Amino acid sequence: MEGTKISVIVPVYNSLNCLERCVDSICGQTYENLEIILVDDGSTDGTGQLCDMLMKRDNRIFVYHKENGGASSARNLGLGKASGDYIGFVDSDDYIDADVYQKMVMLASAGKYPVVQISRDERDEDGKRLADVCIPPEKVRFCDAETFIKELLLHRGDCSFCTKLIRKTLFEKHRFPEGELNEDFKLLVELLQEIEGIAILPEQGYHVVCRSDSTTRKRTADSFSRVFLDIVENADRMQELIDRSYPALHEYAVRFNLYQRLDYMLHVPLLQMNGKNTFYRNVKKYLRKHVRDTLCSPYLTKKNKAYLLLLTAAPKSVRRVHGWKMRFGEKKNE
Repeated sequence: MEGTKISVIVPVYNSLNCLERCVDSICGQTYENLEIILVDDGSTDGTGQLCDMLMKRDNRIFVYHKENGGASSARNLGLGKASGDYIGFVDSDDYIDADVYQKMVMLASAGKYPVVQISRDERDEDGKRLADVCIPPEKVRFCDAETFIKELLLHRGDCSFCTKLIRKTLFEKHRFPEGELNEDFKLLVELLQEIEGIAILPEQGYHVVCRSDSTTRKRTADSFSRVFLDIVENADRMQELIDRSYPALHEYAVRFNLYQRLDYMLHVPLLQMNGKNTFYRNVKKYLRKHVRDTLCSPYLTKKNKAYLLLLTAAPKSVRRVHGWKMRFGEKKNE
């Protein structure tokens, strides 16, 4: 086990206030056979210089600077430089417990698993614990690939690569899709088709820090994050995959498609809800075509169904009311 080398890839962009905590948590691992690859993705706030400074503290740290191209391009550069047997990822906002890689490599070695996952929790910028996005298992669990895909379709699975330790050979034919914001989901589904499944540890050793200025939260009156387009496109890809390779999961894939489109409809700016927007028109067309599926799906909540049906019938009016409701709730909580 101790001969197993882990390459930890950290894509870095304008992370001056949080990078040091992130890197310190990796350097402080009880499992020491690591190389830590910091990929500075064209930072403009001095983060690149901080990377170089951190490299001088620990000879396991390697720094690469590149023009800005997004997290996927930074990760892909890191994959090209990695020399480890297994690959781990940590986002520069986040941090990990000291025994995370010790536990993961032990489980990977014991079961000869190509992918091992640690559980995670979510925290705000002040360190306050938020509600769990993914509920951890009560004990170590092996989840076969089809079941893991089912959990993803039900929005219960963890698609993040940051919580996983992955055998490097799995990346020989795969890379993160560049130019997308839902990149982990797409690549993970590709890998799941090549492995038996994923071993999951119950400990919440990975800590996600939710920043208010993150890419997916930025929004103005007439624009919104690309992620809400990507999740719809991923849903379409999933439907094709399920119908081709996992027909028993068809109902779950339809539910996933409807839910992703609901998320899109609740975020697309009112100014973009018009006949000239082809993407918006296609989403509306899909919802109208699947009204029966909305009504009959056992995997959608009553609230999900109500919103979907209302947004199908009168999307702009519903969005205006939803906007007023959200603003009233924000004022009430002030």
